[in-house]
Order: sequence, then C-alpha cells, then structure tokens
Amino acid sequence: MNLAKYIDHTNLVLNANESDIRLLCAEALEHNFTAVCISPLWVKLAADLLQNSDVKVCTVIGFPTGAHAPSVKLAEAELALANGAQELDMVINIAALQEDDENALQQDIEPLADAAHAKEAILKVILETALLSDKEILKACDLCWKFGADFVKTSTGMLSTSLVKEGTTGASIHAVKLMHSRRRGATPTGDPMGVKASGGIRDRATAIAMIEAGATRLGTSSGIAIIADKEGSSDY
Repeated sequence: MNLAKYIDHTNLVLNANESDIRLLCAEALEHNFTAVCISPLWVKLAADLLQNSDVKVCTVIGFPTGAHAPSVKLAEAELALANGAQELDMVINIAALQEDDENALQQDIEPLADAAHAKEAILKVILETALLSDKEILKACDLCWKFGADFVKTSTGMLSTSLVKEGTTGASIHAVKLMHSRRRGATPTGDPMGVKASGGIRDRATAIAMIEAGATRLGTSSGIAIIADKEGSSDY
C-alpha cells in the first residue's frame, strides 16, 4: 500500500507562516503526497512552489464552521481557484443539514461544485460527522453527490470537545464506513464519490484502518510519521 498517495499533507494551524508553508510543500514533494491542504491565504505561494509537480494544492472554504452565506463561500472559492487551488474542501452548512433544508444545501454546495469543475478542480464537502447522527451522515452524502461534490470528508479537525457528547471529534471508522456505503455512480469528474477521513489520524495503524473502512483520501499533518510508521502529534 502506497500510503503517501492517500495523504493530503496538511497545515491549517492558525499561526502557520510562510516558512511553514514552504516546508510543507517541500515535504510533499519529497514524499510524493497527493496534495497539500492549507488556508486560502497561502494558495498562491503553494501553487508557485508546486507548479509542474504531481502534488495538488488544496484549500479550505467556509472553514471551520461552515456558517457562511453561500455568496461568501463562492467568492472565497473563486479567489482560491484563480490563485491556483486544484481542490476545495468546503464545510457544509451544518444547521441546514440538521434542519433537512435541501434548498439551502443546494445553494451551499452546487455553485462551488460548478465553479471547481469549470476550472478542472474538485470539491470535497466536510460534514463534521461527530455532530451528526447516522441518518444525517447518509443524507449528507446523498445530497453532496446530488449537488455535484466529488468527495465527502469527515471533519475539520477543529471541533471543540465541548460540542461532542461522546466519541471522537475527528474521523471515526463508523462514520467512514457509512460514508463509503453511499459512494454512488460517477461524479461530474467521472469517478465515484470519494471519502476523505480527517481529524486524529496520527499513526500508520489508524491510517490503514481508515482506508480499510473505505477512505480514499486522508487529511493529516502527521503524514511523514505515518509513512515512517511512527506516531504524529496533531489532529489536522
């Protein structure tokens, strides 16, 4: 198993600076990770550093709460795409999902999917599964597919433990299995909808367990530790 090709090498800490992003990109090139995942501020720098390589530039949209107007998310996405982003990880409107407001979710997801595909980029939708029931996770996956998303993703890695009654704030095997069960037919890019596990993936055993549960991508800042079979120290 080539674990490196599953990994989005991630640095979303609030005080990440230019040196941190340069190091992240250098590490991604050295270890041949699939993508770097960074805050929108650093997209242009990462795109310049990774041009003519196989490493993709991924950024987050509406992060970390998802509680942004659709027009704000779209503007953020369009700027990121113009600056060179090839993958967008947007946080879903969690309240609309829990209120079963399909129209609001369409406005939330579909314009970003269209914008991404127009630039030959992909859209991943972060569900924040630790806040959701099984029924809500399954519903979210169905609607993400319906509205053009290419991936569903478990978590931001930023969720406060005070909001979760029990279990993990990040990725869980149970949630990944549920999400994998809803991998439907081809997305607009021609592939089945992917599943990205993110949050709390710090070691090789956990990474492999997530993949065996159905994850097709892993978001982690511990990628180097994972491929070296050591333990990392960060959730995102």
